[in-house]
Amino acid sequence: MPRVTLIETGLVSPTNRELHGSYPQMFEQMIGAADATVMLDTVGIAAGEPLPDVKGLEAILITGSPAGVYDPLDWIAPLEDFVRTAHDRQVPMVGVCFGHQLIAQALGGTVRKSEKGWGLGRHVYDVTPDNGLIDGTRIALAASHQDQVITPPVGANTILSSDFTPHAGLLYAGGTTLSVQPHPEFSIGYALACCEMAHARGHAPDNLVAAAKASLAEPLESARLGGAITRFLTRSG
Repeated sequence: MPRVTLIETGLVSPTNRELHGSYPQMFEQMIGAADATVMLDTVGIAAGEPLPDVKGLEAILITGSPAGVYDPLDWIAPLEDFVRTAHDRQVPMVGVCFGHQLIAQALGGTVRKSEKGWGLGRHVYDVTPDNGLIDGTRIALAASHQDQVITPPVGANTILSSDFTPHAGLLYAGGTTLSVQPHPEFSIGYALACCEMAHARGHAPDNLVAAAKASLAEPLESARLGGAITRFLTRSG
């Protein structure tokens, strides 16, 4: 039975957790829809839990977070070391949003708050042909971020891109590390809640939030990316 160690780097607010679930629950649903045999073990590093020894892990998934990878938090440097070790040992590893940015920073890329502002709602990304993981030419997914990978690490190939987010998906040298900026684990309801939170806390402008919320009336293709991530982590397909 495949096991994935989920590194929880941020907490959903109590109100939204009641309505939409925690990050581990969101990923459990996403992965379970693709492969019901996968077991998830959660490590809450933002809540103070220690990182496990990479040597004992089958696969790693790093979640999103309200934090920035450049914030002065005491768990970020150890997580970067953990990522480098996992990458060197070729343990299958995926990062989403904050996880995408953290992996890029740990392996030598540049991450910062984008001058383009908030990315919210439904975004459509171009899929690099023949990338070996994600099929099709375009994919629509939920986004919620200000930070972006500005310069990918050496050896990382961009497999998802858009005008707003040029490096939205990265496949790293060696083929065992993958990271994506959008959120295949988000429900429509939580994506809408993120628009509201960006408006309330992040000062996202009214017109941007309204357009982002309206965009979520169109379908998302989360299952396509969720399935690709699950196969990547478990090597089951």
